[in-house]
Amino acid sequence: MRIAILADTHDRYPPGLPERLRGADEIWHLGDVCDPALLAAFAQLGPPLRVVLGNCDWYPGWPRELRLQRGGVRLVLLHSPPARAPRGADIVLHGHTHVPRDETDVRGVRWLNPGCISRPRGGAPPSFAWLNIRPGRLDWRIVPL
Repeated sequence: MRIAILADTHDRYPPGLPERLRGADEIWHLGDVCDPALLAAFAQLGPPLRVVLGNCDWYPGWPRELRLQRGGVRLVLLHSPPARAPRGADIVLHGHTHVPRDETDVRGVRWLNPGCISRPRGGAPPSFAWLNIRPGRLDWRIVPL
């Protein structure tokens, strides 16, 4: 399963980004979309589009947190990273910081952030990520734009 993950678009993304996500099995947005109309180009690609509510979002149809399981991996999607990993999570995916992240905590929970599409911080370029989940293998790759 190949999942395109983005966060913190804040009403804009670079030209050609939707086309770069073609071939994804799913697309996940980790919040701060702002205007839901921004997602139309991603939704038209066809794969399921899952979105969590960010601190700059107002759309009532998006949850604050999504718990998913793919390939036996328990994933929690949210916008702001919590102080501790949610119970039962193998992987926590979050946005909000505008900085890419790939860390594993002392409990073995992996924390992933695709970085920011619109206003990256910490000297990082704008980015999104690919998460590939296969039996017994998980690959995370940040894609600078």
